Amino acid sequence: MNWRFYGPDAVLIQFGERVGDEAFERSRALVAELERHSPPGLIEFIPAFTTILLEFDPTLAGDLNATVPELVQRLAKVAAQTLPQANLHEIPVVYDGPDLERVAKAHQISPEEVCRLHSEPVYKIYCLGFAPGFPYLGDLNPRLHTPRLATPRTRIPAGSVAIGGEHTGIYPVASPGGWNIIGRTSAALFDPARRDEQHDDAAAILLRAGDRVKFIPATKAIS
Repeated sequence: MNWRFYGPDAVLIQFGERVGDEAFERSRALVAELERHSPPGLIEFIPAFTTILLEFDPTLAGDLNATVPELVQRLAKVAAQTLPQANLHEIPVVYDGPDLERVAKAHQISPEEVCRLHSEPVYKIYCLGFAPGFPYLGDLNPRLHTPRLATPRTRIPAGSVAIGGEHTGIYPVASPGGWNIIGRTSAALFDPARRDEQHDDAAAILLRAGDRVKFIPATKAIS
């Protein structure tokens, strides 16, 4: 694994060269290790497709020049380990989004085929970002790869299921966005009430990086 300082108090570790199964499993292993055994002064870590960013409190972390090489060496060993199968979330979806017809026409297939191809895989959650709990999911069938909208919408409803380039995702909250909306779900990806009940900020977010998602086509409308 390669690493470099990302400002005075952060380190960016690259654990893969390309998106895929190997990078996904390495990311899962690193996240699990950092959750179990956080190094001194670690404030937070942010996993992405092939990198993970570690941010430290300089008053608690000590001399990063001395400690980071040892930390990266430990994480490199962890990244090679095999983990149990990731958690699977089944997400019900009504495929009636405003961009469904256009996506179908762009690929010269029917809307029904878009729904079938989209709901067929078990997706990997490579990372969360953009909005609280927004999952970047792969691997989307190449037949559905669709460029983002030239002009983003100013508001997309929470629960919108969308395609952006080679990935698919779910908007956890109402927000602007430029992905192609093909459906919607009632699953609450971000719910502050869960945090209040469990007194845990992380509980507000349903999905986790490293989990898996299976879309289940709904037979009737979701309110």
